[in-house]
Amino acid sequence: MSLARAIISGDLAELPSRREEDWRWSDIRALVRVLPETSPAFEGELPPGPFDGLADETVEIVNGGGPAEIALAAGVKRVVALRYVARGAGSHPSKLAIRLGARAELVLLESREGEADYVTQADLAITLGEGARLERIVLATEGDGAVAVSRAEVGLSPSASLAQTVVTTGARRQRLETRVAHAGGGACARLDGLYLVGAKRHSDITTVVVHEGPDGTTDQLTKGVAADQGRGVFQGRIEVRPGADGADARMGHHALVLSERAEVDAKPELEIFADDVACSHGNTIGALDEEALFYARQRGIPEAEARAMLTEAFLGAVIERIEHEGARKVVRAFVASRTGDLA
Repeated sequence: MSLARAIISGDLAELPSRREEDWRWSDIRALVRVLPETSPAFEGELPPGPFDGLADETVEIVNGGGPAEIALAAGVKRVVALRYVARGAGSHPSKLAIRLGARAELVLLESREGEADYVTQADLAITLGEGARLERIVLATEGDGAVAVSRAEVGLSPSASLAQTVVTTGARRQRLETRVAHAGGGACARLDGLYLVGAKRHSDITTVVVHEGPDGTTDQLTKGVAADQGRGVFQGRIEVRPGADGADARMGHHALVLSERAEVDAKPELEIFADDVACSHGNTIGALDEEALFYARQRGIPEAEARAMLTEAFLGAVIERIEHEGARKVVRAFVASRTGDLA
């Protein structure tokens, strides 16, 4: 099942549904009864993006139209702003291949921007050559009525490095999915996530990492806040296959629920079929610390400001792991601008 195939074929039976275990909290088939017409080609200029001024070049995919590949030759270093933009109502899939040669380094500042009611799926095929390095920062601000799926398939060669941070405010239905084929051999993956969902917004951060060779590491930290009638979903699965001895894989998910009507669903999983591994996972869901809130108010901080301050501090651990300084500042400011509304 695939939203992209449904868009292309017009067949609603292709839409993912709760009958599939991985989609049980993010049912699209029950939500989309009629697929909108194909989005028109965009003509005109776009306003500045969230990472404007930080990149060596900007790549735009608007209403599904744009380049098919970003490629870096061996040893090349580059910062690229990748903008997925939806303009107007409609439906559109897109596909992009990102290829890094041996020892190439790419900082990918990826934004997902939209305002109308649209249906979209973006597929990325990312290949990292031996010793290559990718830092991918995703900032998703989809439209209130959007149904949006992003699916990244990442292949890590030995000694390659992936550092990813996904930051989102959700949509009517949204899924940001990353699947990593981990070769081991000193390769490492950091997969972080941060969601802030309020109103009736829905965000699903799903990751699957498969360790296929020995001596690989995975470090994963996801934090989220759900308020009003927002719904956050985290699904993380790490599989250590036979022969992937020496794997070091750690996963943590922690969420705040700030309303009785909000919901957080989490399913962290480890599947280990190898020896001599160090693997762990943790999951916590709770409310703001009332004692910390009390002490903040005792010091004269208004309750709303205190709640926003504590919420921002809770999320800060994910933000500080972003390595690119300019992107880290953008994400910190973005989160600060949203926490007051949620708290």
